[in-house]
Amino acid sequence: MGSSYRQFCPVAKAMELLDERWTLLVLRELMMGSTHFNDLRRGLPRMSPTLLSKRLHQLTAAGITYRDNTDGVVTYRLTDAGRELRPVVEALGIWGTRWIGELGDQDLDPKLLLWDMHRRVDHSAVPDGKTVVHFVFSEIDRQSRNWWLVINSDEVDVCDLDPGFEVTVSVSAGLRPLTEIWRGDLTWSDAIRSGEITISGPEALRRSLPSWFELSTFASVPRPA
Repeated sequence: MGSSYRQFCPVAKAMELLDERWTLLVLRELMMGSTHFNDLRRGLPRMSPTLLSKRLHQLTAAGITYRDNTDGVVTYRLTDAGRELRPVVEALGIWGTRWIGELGDQDLDPKLLLWDMHRRVDHSAVPDGKTVVHFVFSEIDRQSRNWWLVINSDEVDVCDLDPGFEVTVSVSAGLRPLTEIWRGDLTWSDAIRSGEITISGPEALRRSLPSWFELSTFASVPRPA
């Protein structure tokens, strides 16, 4: 628990737990379906493993999450109390989408973007068999420039090293335009028309690729005029 506000107000008592750095983002990842420590880390790439462990321990001690160890496999899941926080997290996401201004360069992260995108693949729209999408972010450092999504019928893997499979389609993109597409601020067609995104591969696959990905759950939130 964080420092006490020394108020009996239930908002103050709740915030003693929830306003510590990263806590609500850990809850966001659990609500998005991450249950393993390494998956939580991939959704929180700039959070240290030590701090993630600390926050999970605090949430478990507070009865928000529980730690399950079955056959040596540790998972973290929300309790009833944790699941009851979903509307709170969703409301913050909606408010942030509607009222927070343009993203700074420091907010852009290819690790988080591809991790989010891999959770929103529409398997019914992707061709049968193994589909490999190669993403190239040419304007960022070479170490973080290349990413692959390996899509099978029931799972999607995110790779920052070449997985060695034949590439189905390549996407050359600016990190900001692709992030804006994901957030619902820019359309695929506008980004392709402007040259901010280039898709390479067979024509039918180039045309269908945008339909393979559902956007962020907050992409449809209306913005103020």
